[in-house]
Amino acid sequence: MNVFESYQLGNTTLKNRIVMAPMTRCRAINNIPNELMAEYYKQRAGAGLIITEGTSPSANGLGYPRIPGAFNDEQIAGWKKIVKAVHEEGGKIFIQLMHCGRITGKVNLPTGAFTVAPSAIQAAGEIFTETGMVAHDTPKEMTLEDIEIAKNEFVEASYRLVEEAGADGIEIHAANGYLLNQFLNPKSNQRTDFYGGNYINRSRFVMETTKQIVEKIGAEKVGIRFSPYGAFNDMEAHHNEVESVFTYLAKELSELKIAYIHVVDQRVAFAAPDFAVDIQKIIKDTFKGTVITGGDINNSERATSVLNKGYDLVYVGRPYISNPNFVEKIKSDDVLVAPNMDLFYSAEAEGYTTY
Repeated sequence: MNVFESYQLGNTTLKNRIVMAPMTRCRAINNIPNELMAEYYKQRAGAGLIITEGTSPSANGLGYPRIPGAFNDEQIAGWKKIVKAVHEEGGKIFIQLMHCGRITGKVNLPTGAFTVAPSAIQAAGEIFTETGMVAHDTPKEMTLEDIEIAKNEFVEASYRLVEEAGADGIEIHAANGYLLNQFLNPKSNQRTDFYGGNYINRSRFVMETTKQIVEKIGAEKVGIRFSPYGAFNDMEAHHNEVESVFTYLAKELSELKIAYIHVVDQRVAFAAPDFAVDIQKIIKDTFKGTVITGGDINNSERATSVLNKGYDLVYVGRPYISNPNFVEKIKSDDVLVAPNMDLFYSAEAEGYTTY
C-alpha cells in the first residue's frame, strides 16, 4: 500500500495518507487564532490531512496558556483565515475540539470561567502557566445542566467552524486525559448517576456529544480521537474495562458512520505502559470506517508498515514541527531536522514558523 497515494475520507479527497497530528503549540495570543498560526498551518499543507491543535469550545475548557478557542466571533474569524490559507495550498484541515476539563490551573482560565469535570477529583501533577508551574485546579463536579451546556458548546463550535470558518471537519478530542476522556475513565469519573458507573454509562457523554454534532454538521465531517491504555494526565491505564469501553465505542460510532477514529499510542510520546491487548486492531476490526494510527514515524517505510497492518491513514506528530515539508522529505529520503523542545510552547515564531 502506498502512503503517497490519495485517499477518500468521506466526501473529502486527501492527496496522500499522511496526517499531521494535533499538537498544542500555544501561539494563540488571548486565545484568538492569528496570522502566525495561519502561516504555520499553510507551511504544512502538504499533509493529506491536517488535524489542528486542541481548540476549546468553551471558556471553561481553556486549560493551557494561549490555546485557541472557538466560542466567540473573533476566534471563528481567526480560524477562517487559517482554513483559507490551508485551502489555498491545496490542503485539507479538521479542527480538533478539546475541552481540558480538570487539566488546568485557575490562572489559565479567563474571568468568569471555572474548572469542570465529571467528578470533583483533582488531577495529580502540575500544569504550566505564564508565571510557572502550578497544581491542577480542583474541579467542580458537573451537574446535569453543566453537561447539557458542555454538549451544546461542542455542537455550536463544530457548526461555526465548518459553516462559517470553512473547515473540512472537526475532530472530537476524547483522549489524553481531557474532559471526554475524563468521563470514560473510572479514575476521574466516580459519578453515581447515568453518566458514571459501568462503561456504557461512562461513554454516554461522548456518544451523546458525537451524535448531536453529527446531526448538526454531518457524519462525514466528524472524527474522534481516543488513547486506550493511556496514562497521561492522571488516567488509569489498565482498568478492567478498557477493552469493553473501546469496543463498545467503536461499534456505536460505526453505526453513526463518522469519518474516522484516530487512535493515539501514548507509548511513543508519553511513556505509557504496554497494551494488554492489541486494542488498535480491536478498534479497526469493530469500526467499519477509516482508522488513523501511527507514532514514531520518521520515514516512508515506517509509514507504509502502518498501512500494511490494515490501518488507513498514518499520523505524524513532532517531526512536523521542524519539517513542514515532511511528506516531500520522506518521499526523497531527506534527513529530518530535529525540533527544539524548549520552543514547543513559547509565543514566538522561532521554533514554530522558523526552525
